[in-house]
Parts: sequence; structure tokens; C-alpha cells
Amino acid sequence: MGAEEPDLYRDTWVRYLGYANEVGESFRPLVPVSVVRASYGVATAYVTADAIDKGRKAATAHAQDPAQATRVGVAVVDTFVWQGLASVAIPGFTINRLCAASLALLGTLTRWPLPLRRWTTTALGLAAIPFIITPIDRTVDFLMDSSLRKLYGAPGEPPAPH
Repeated sequence: MGAEEPDLYRDTWVRYLGYANEVGESFRPLVPVSVVRASYGVATAYVTADAIDKGRKAATAHAQDPAQATRVGVAVVDTFVWQGLASVAIPGFTINRLCAASLALLGTLTRWPLPLRRWTTTALGLAAIPFIITPIDRTVDFLMDSSLRKLYGAPGEPPAPH
């Protein structure tokens, strides 16, 4: 039995594409809004590709299973919702609010020139990214386990009969 193949979307550099919108939000004070929107496009493409990949893996793993379509659907939905919340929506909102508050506070509390306040805000946003990842991931796990996953059980498993 060989070693398990690494997951392209979770175990390689590709996973960093999921952080594109956090980087975009961090740079919002310095770049046109179109750049920030493009960063969300990159992160959303990553989420979509991961969901499709998990669906394909579920299809292969359950090729002989009569519930294959359900297992594939659950894998895709679970991955897309989890990644959408944990990689795009919640971190994007968090960094956006952190940067907005930082820029406002720096404007109120310092006499620094605007370009310095903007660069400082960007640096704070970028520095915060590693610290928000794990708490957000655990929160999304809890939210999913407490809601959507109750409908269909563990990811990749068909819904339990009622």
C-alpha cells in the first residue's frame, strides 16, 4: 500500500489561492477596487475548483455505490459551503473590517500622512491573516456540524434515513 496522494487544493501551494481575497482586502487602501474584486474572483475560483475536485474524488471512491450521486452531491456542497465561508466570506469580511477600523483609528490617533496610514493598514491586514485562519476554520467546522451537516451526516456520506 503506497502513501496517499497529496490533495492539490489542501496540501500544495495551490491552497494559497484561497487567501487571495484576504490579500486583496489588505491592499484595498492602496489599489483600485477592481483589484480587490479580482482577488475575490481568484479565491472563488479556488473554492469552486476544490469543490469539483472533491466531487470527482467522491465519484471515483463510490463508483459501485448505489448512493454515488448523493455522495458526490454531499461532497461538492459540503466543500463549497465550507470553503466559501472559511476561505472567502468570513476572512474577507474580517480583514475588510480590521483594515477599515485601522485606517480610521490611524487617522484619528496619529498625524501620519495618508500614504503612511494606508501602507500601515495594509501591513496590519496582511499580518492578521495567519492569526485569523485557525479560529475561522474551527468556527466554520462548528457551524457546519451544527447545521448543514446534520442534514447529511459526515462529508461524503449519504443522509441518514429519518
